[in-house]
Amino acid sequence: MTRRPIEPGSRLWAETGLVTFSLTTGAAFALQVMHPAVGAVVGEHSVFRTDAIGRARRSIASVMTWVYGGEAALAEGDRLRAMHAPLRATGPDGVTHSALASGPWAWIILTAPYAYETSARYFSRRPPRPDEAAAFYAEVRQLMRNLHVAEKEIPPTYESYRARFDDVLAHTLVAHPTAYEFLRATRRIPPPPGWPGVLRPVWRALAYLPGRLQHFVTVGTLPPRAREILGLTWTDADERRLRRLGRVVGRVVPLLPERLRYFPIAYEARRVERARHALDRALARRPR
Repeated sequence: MTRRPIEPGSRLWAETGLVTFSLTTGAAFALQVMHPAVGAVVGEHSVFRTDAIGRARRSIASVMTWVYGGEAALAEGDRLRAMHAPLRATGPDGVTHSALASGPWAWIILTAPYAYETSARYFSRRPPRPDEAAAFYAEVRQLMRNLHVAEKEIPPTYESYRARFDDVLAHTLVAHPTAYEFLRATRRIPPPPGWPGVLRPVWRALAYLPGRLQHFVTVGTLPPRAREILGLTWTDADERRLRRLGRVVGRVVPLLPERLRYFPIAYEARRVERARHALDRALARRPR
């Protein structure tokens, strides 16, 4: 199928750039590294242990480019493919994994619809209807093609996607060491590279509450089966606290100015698109 940029007016365009996107990226990443192949490669090559903030910023910027970058989105897909091509790692079982193996490469993007639905369920004013979730997934299929996911790995319908997701969750994901390391890094956010050693106590104080909140939200937005695999505790009281937090976020974020409601790349893309339409209207009204 043809690679083509994601267009304005799509659900991806409207919703991926919202700052609430970041609230479920932790759960998505944890699900990704629970896959034995992804966990092995990420565990050996990622910098999330030493530069968690930098890695998160680069990852979010890349995702924003996939959706809002136009032709740059396709170039970003090519860049990621080339960057990951040489990455290999051997898991605890002695099996060597490639970053570009078709199934694991697809799984990384297949966590996106789950993250979208979970974010909407907890952090928006209402959960997505089944038809909205299906429409979002239809656009994710194009995104997967743009990122060079093999067509055989792209479930053709939303229902087949849900079946694939549940099957991977039940039969493929494991309690991978990389997942535990990532969860520790969410709770105790490492200082940025170059942070002076003498100021590390200051960093720990600054990062304590954000780390606890990030860890709480990451654990809470994982599927129950994933928490079970990892042996994570999640109580009814925890669920109530997460839902209270979500109600606050769902009421406050829509009231924010667009510049604060969206990540910078998404905001600028939306602004430019409005300006383009304004120019088109001005041209249509010009004297002749």
